[in-house]
Amino acid sequence: MSQLFSPLTFHAPQGPLSLANRIVIAPMCQYSADNGQATDWHLTHWTNMLNSGAGLFTIEATAVSAVGRISPGCLGLWDDATANALDEHLARASRLAPAVPVCIQLSHAGRKASSAVPWAGGMLLDAEHGGWTTLAPSAIAHLPQETAPQELTRQDIDRILNDFVQAARRARAMGIQAIELHAAHGYLLHQFLSPLSNQRTDAYGGSFDHRIRFPLEVFNAVRSVFNGALGMRISATDWVEGGWTVEETAELARVLKEAGAQFVHISSGGVSPQQKIPLGPEYQVPLAKAVKDASCLTTFAVGLITEPAQAEAVL
Repeated sequence: MSQLFSPLTFHAPQGPLSLANRIVIAPMCQYSADNGQATDWHLTHWTNMLNSGAGLFTIEATAVSAVGRISPGCLGLWDDATANALDEHLARASRLAPAVPVCIQLSHAGRKASSAVPWAGGMLLDAEHGGWTTLAPSAIAHLPQETAPQELTRQDIDRILNDFVQAARRARAMGIQAIELHAAHGYLLHQFLSPLSNQRTDAYGGSFDHRIRFPLEVFNAVRSVFNGALGMRISATDWVEGGWTVEETAELARVLKEAGAQFVHISSGGVSPQQKIPLGPEYQVPLAKAVKDASCLTTFAVGLITEPAQAEAVL
């Protein structure tokens, strides 16, 4: 029997979550929300994805606060209005499709927030063009020509931690079965992990144990209020010398497994414009394999896997 079309079960605290097959739709930003609220664009997109035959559908990067959005058009889950819009459109999409488990990716963009949508250049927006002040582990701009973010205080860190918890509560209330925490592609949790973006000298910077502290605090806090399947998307390498490495990713995966994670989702890059990514078919699969081999945790692989035979071979 094909491994690609074999079932997979996550053993979460609230009970098993079974997928009909090993095809997982990764989160894909749509940049089509209205002040964080889902729209009919999402209804159409989600209905199509839920009818695709995949075993699990993951909703795009969903901001836990308004200032945590990548762009003004990004989806959110930070208050009643954003929660009600997401719940309403997801419920309508689900009624138009077979029963498919749904995961949501919860995110904070950190210093990569307040950006224009990709087709408008993706650059940091100023206040005149709808932008806002960004926050990050250290006051280091992503691009040299951009305004540096404000360095997070301990109070800021506590507030963002609570934002993740409240978003997880809202996801749980609407029946979402899985949560993926976004620690990839240069967004806030990844910014804490990478020494390129995290140059703090307190308990949240410096050593590996210090740099993983906040992402792990977010994981543990979300786990305390959400008993479904829980995992993390991680950029396994920054593709920059002196940056975050696949060995560190494997160690983080082991820590997450001990903390009760059901999966990790392995991508790469995004934290530095100096990255040199060797693009090609399955270019990230060796990273995912290294993490799986070291952690024995269910691992999602992604990146130019375009044919069923490729996916079967990866499994």
